[in-house]
Amino acid sequence: MLGFPTWVIDVMFCIAAWSSTFSFAVLFKKIYPEQSFIQFVKEKFKHKLKFSVILTASMIQTFIFLLILMILSNNSEADSIFTVSSWGMLIYFFLKSLLSGPLGEELGWRGFAQIELQKKHSSLKASIIIGFWWGIWHLPIWFTTGLAGIGLIKYILFFMIAIMSTNIVMTAFYNLNQNLIIPIIIHQFFNLFIGLINGKLIDLIMYNAIFYLVVAVLIIIINPKKVLYGKENTNIINEKHYMI
Repeated sequence: MLGFPTWVIDVMFCIAAWSSTFSFAVLFKKIYPEQSFIQFVKEKFKHKLKFSVILTASMIQTFIFLLILMILSNNSEADSIFTVSSWGMLIYFFLKSLLSGPLGEELGWRGFAQIELQKKHSSLKASIIIGFWWGIWHLPIWFTTGLAGIGLIKYILFFMIAIMSTNIVMTAFYNLNQNLIIPIIIHQFFNLFIGLINGKLIDLIMYNAIFYLVVAVLIIIINPKKVLYGKENTNIINEKHYMI
């Protein structure tokens, strides 16, 4: 891509992924003048992880992965349905996915922007707004896909549906546990699973968009413990109540 070696592209993606966190760190004292950045980060991980939340989110994503795998394997003409052929490649891809997405993005997007917006809006409305801008923030990636014309338009549409739906899922499970590890795990599994399947990019993003949208709609309807709308959260962030 763009004539650069693969490792250079990987490094560029990692740096780009951390830009939201870097920007937040630079502006932190202007946003929270009386708070320590380190303390802020610690606060995002202080709540004990709930196994039930992790298990439920992981099972949903694994089920989506297996569904897409089954659908594409029936139509695939490739020698292998997977993009990796060894444990070494799998470990490399796992770490690359973790560094070039979840670890770099979640503090800025979910840890700061999502929580701040929830002070003014319901968690559902906040997740839709953040999901939209999070999708737009990925705009440079759209033009590295090699797609053009109607193919690129379809990709952008499915990409936005997938990322906004995923953000609703992230928000629900994050609010159930209040630990940033939760959206990191969901983000990691989304990136990892979509990258493991050897298929056409437009098909991969389309099926992810469809299935994550279905899950998001179900979560909105069920609204477990009213984490997306319907009650006032009694937690206080910076001495302000916010709605979820």
